[in-house]
Amino acid sequence: MRTHDFSPLFRASVGFDRVADMLDRVMAQDVGSTGYPPYNIEKTDENAYRISVAVAGFTGDELTVEQRENALVISARKEGDDEAQRTYLHRGIATRAFERRFMLADHVRVSGAAHENGMLHVDLVREVPEALKPRRIEITSDSGAETPALENEPA
Repeated sequence: MRTHDFSPLFRASVGFDRVADMLDRVMAQDVGSTGYPPYNIEKTDENAYRISVAVAGFTGDELTVEQRENALVISARKEGDDEAQRTYLHRGIATRAFERRFMLADHVRVSGAAHENGMLHVDLVREVPEALKPRRIEITSDSGAETPALENEPA
């Protein structure tokens, strides 16, 4: 097992607390953690993404999609107890409860979710506020113009 020491990075950076927390969380996850349920992450546009999760055996009522701050949490829990009445010769479709978390970047929000053909599709969009978008600053010329005096400055 490989371990990494990120302390030199943390000593030389300011304001990257979320990145440090995310790295700690990723490194602390169990290496043998399950890949259930399988999922895809795709970029559908410049500022749009889609997470598709294979949820065969679950109905839409048994699925939950929540956005909590900068995390997307997808979970499922089977309601019925009809499993005890069935005898399987082979069971390849798992319907066990799960919770899958995805860390979202700043200004990414869930725009919708759809359940179809055993797949849960969660659409995401990145909306950067106008205040954070680049803006062009007009450059003025000082040639022949007086600078206005400040209000509290003596004349």
